[in-house]
Amino acid sequence: MNKFIFQRQWNWVVSGIAIGFIFLMAVFLVKPIGVSTQFVILDGIVWDAVDDDVVVKDEKAKKGYSSPNAYLNKSGGKYAKNVAKPVNYSFIFVVAMLAGGLFASLLQKASPTDKKSLKPPQVWRDKYGHSLSKHFFASFLGGVLVLFGARLAGGCTSGHMISGMMQTSISGYLFAAGAFIIAVPVAIIMYRVRS
Repeated sequence: MNKFIFQRQWNWVVSGIAIGFIFLMAVFLVKPIGVSTQFVILDGIVWDAVDDDVVVKDEKAKKGYSSPNAYLNKSGGKYAKNVAKPVNYSFIFVVAMLAGGLFASLLQKASPTDKKSLKPPQVWRDKYGHSLSKHFFASFLGGVLVLFGARLAGGCTSGHMISGMMQTSISGYLFAAGAFIIAVPVAIIMYRVRS
């Protein structure tokens, strides 16, 4: 097979410059990038599919929609409108991220069934063993906790840290400080080598 079909992995400098450029363009052309809110919108879409009273048209609401759910109703019904009309920039952006990740993985040189690529990282294996299911479960649980924390903080790493700090937002700096204040000790505790 032609070697030019496969994706080359960028080094961290090129990746950092690329993501910085993309975020800068998003801020100037559309709006700052943030993705965790779209999980709330997806929940709302599913909820609205089984309960017609979750989101209703409301002429008095700033965005034309309201919800008895306080979270969906905030910002003048902004989230309620996104639930009612999910085909918008933010939701399509998240779907495109998932599709882009899938496309990139298909272009990787290593086959997804390659046993080497399915091993947990060495630092995990040294501490917790070789079980893939245990590693996947821990990764999933970590993702759930991060998403829960992001919604508690009113935004995720991309919204607060990258987009927020790029705009010199105080909440972005506070979020970043909080993330590292928690992440570093947790990593030290999780991967501490017993003597």
